[in-house]
Amino acid sequence: MRALGRRQRSKWMGLFLVLLLVLGSMSTPFRQYMAFPSEMRLFSGNLKEIRLTMPVSATAVVSDPRIAAVNRSTSDRVQLHLSHPFTLVPKNIGQTELSLKLFGMVPFKKMQVKVLPNIRVIPGGQSIGVKLKSAGPLVVGHHLVQGTDKSPSESSDIRVGDYIVAMDGQPIHEIAEVGKVVTKAGLEGRSIRVLLKRGAKEKLVTLTPAWDRKEKVYRIGLYIRNSAAGVGTLTFYDPKQKVYGALGHVITDMDTGQPIRVGGGKIIHSSVTSIQKGETGEPGEKRAIFFQENNTLGNIQRNTPFGIFGSMSQEPDSGFTRQSVPVGLSEEVKEGPAQILTVVDGQKVESYDIQIAHLIHQKFPATKGMIIKVTDPRLLKRTGGIVQGMSGSPIIQNGKLVGAVTHVFVNDPTSGYGTYIEWMLQDAGVLQSTAFQKGRRFFVQNGNLRKGNRRKAGMADPVVEPLKSTEELESSERSASKRGRGRIWRRYVSSWRMITENLLNC
Repeated sequence: MRALGRRQRSKWMGLFLVLLLVLGSMSTPFRQYMAFPSEMRLFSGNLKEIRLTMPVSATAVVSDPRIAAVNRSTSDRVQLHLSHPFTLVPKNIGQTELSLKLFGMVPFKKMQVKVLPNIRVIPGGQSIGVKLKSAGPLVVGHHLVQGTDKSPSESSDIRVGDYIVAMDGQPIHEIAEVGKVVTKAGLEGRSIRVLLKRGAKEKLVTLTPAWDRKEKVYRIGLYIRNSAAGVGTLTFYDPKQKVYGALGHVITDMDTGQPIRVGGGKIIHSSVTSIQKGETGEPGEKRAIFFQENNTLGNIQRNTPFGIFGSMSQEPDSGFTRQSVPVGLSEEVKEGPAQILTVVDGQKVESYDIQIAHLIHQKFPATKGMIIKVTDPRLLKRTGGIVQGMSGSPIIQNGKLVGAVTHVFVNDPTSGYGTYIEWMLQDAGVLQSTAFQKGRRFFVQNGNLRKGNRRKAGMADPVVEPLKSTEELESSERSASKRGRGRIWRRYVSSWRMITENLLNC
């Protein structure tokens, strides 16, 4: 009987402890303790109030009080009572560590604090024409030469996606230069040494031109392209550094699906002439024209997973505002109301209401950071939601620039993806990537996520992540639904609109 009584008491004691744990985990102090971040990033001049609501005293220890202070104290040790909130005050740009010790002795929490330069940019929304030139002709296909049973280039291991760097030691920049070298070699009856760029490596091949009996010219059996043009949206302009960001996603070749390596390019004025309304299963698009093509707005220096970037010599006109706004870090973005800036008629930038329906928290740069839904009746009536050509439209929340529109869902044109603005600012060079980084360093190499330093991996050039989707090619991806009902398939296309590309057979 005594043994039975002890077992019964142990059982009730165990249930009581479980109940205490459950109730404790539901308490406000416990939830705030679990939500206490291991890292915090602050812009210079922005205070941060921290609440723990715990009935205990503690000592806050700041490893470098020159970087940040607690409650504006100049000391590195500050006495607190955690039942009251305390304020973290950024003082200078840099990094420090905040430690909380209960009763001044028991280690409780540690947090890395990064103070970043205060950044303000002018939000865009203007429709822009994009003319991108590749770093050498890009191979997009092979063809037979009339009178032969094979393509000379395919037999020489020239592959789709290769860039032609040089021929017979002569650097190749223009498509016309390829034809001249081929004709000369054909007339002299000799082969051509071709230097290719294949991924991160270079490859030297040899091929012999073949005589096209029908066209009466020498050919090597290649389709090549060296430019692309389209319509997108300007995201931001930094008046201090005179740089811009646009599109919010990489420009890929429409045939190979590969990111285009930048060899030059420019953005110019564009005017929206009409809208093809988006429908379920059929994304809409902006129809636009280029004008004042000699009046270049800016050049194109980088084409990355987060858009195109370059220098802008003049402040863009026709904007929604000429006043700069603060930017919001990814952890500042909340699910809820926001606005996008975009053009649906002519050059007039207007603000439209959206809902940030779901946030995808990211510890390293990734292209799809949020799911957005258009709620503004005006935009729904005019466009049906997100259409191609809106790519890069700035997302504003609580007066801060927090992201950009990137993709539209094929099965629901009212919704699409957006990217966090901080990744675009990083690629634009507005702020060094190390200042934005959260945790360990990551980079993309050959489509795979790597850990470490990309320069040590031989990747000094801007990282370009290969994407499966192009402007005319739909992709599939799984995305968590906001209501937590498992995972659903979402098909999407980028909201950049390709207009034309220069294609030549040689």
